[in-house]
Amino acid sequence: MRVVRLATSAVLLAALAGVFAAFNQHALAHPPAIVSEAQRKLISEEVAAFRKEVAAAIKAKNAKRLQRMYAPSFAHTHTTGKIDDKEARIATLLKGDPVIETAPVSDLVIRIPNDWVGIATGVSPIKADDGKTYDVRWTAVYTREGQTWHVAASHATRLGESKP
Repeated sequence: MRVVRLATSAVLLAALAGVFAAFNQHALAHPPAIVSEAQRKLISEEVAAFRKEVAAAIKAKNAKRLQRMYAPSFAHTHTTGKIDDKEARIATLLKGDPVIETAPVSDLVIRIPNDWVGIATGVSPIKADDGKTYDVRWTAVYTREGQTWHVAASHATRLGESKP
């Protein structure tokens, strides 16, 4: 009888935990804020400034700062299809390999869909392992927690050999 009561109590506790978890997620969820054009411009400037901070941290080979700047779930998809997580990406940045974060950029556009996400796209010349330089179209996604921006994800697509 005691075993049945314990099992019933465990099932009841698990059910209540599920209900509270669902309630808590609903209570914490909120729709993204609608931002005005003036707010989009200001947030876009924040993202542009953050991009410069990332490039400066890479140039300074500041691993601790880069650890704070990249989101825990960060992923980068290379032109080859290889995917790096946060640790692999930071290792690449610290080695000094050519990367979209530090390369010159043309066609830079920063989109702000809400007050906590920025999406940057551009084209950069990147020197590949074969010694040639290719134009790479890239996307980088930035997210904000409070007042702190993070690099959440990035993707690069090789276009063609870069023309000087």
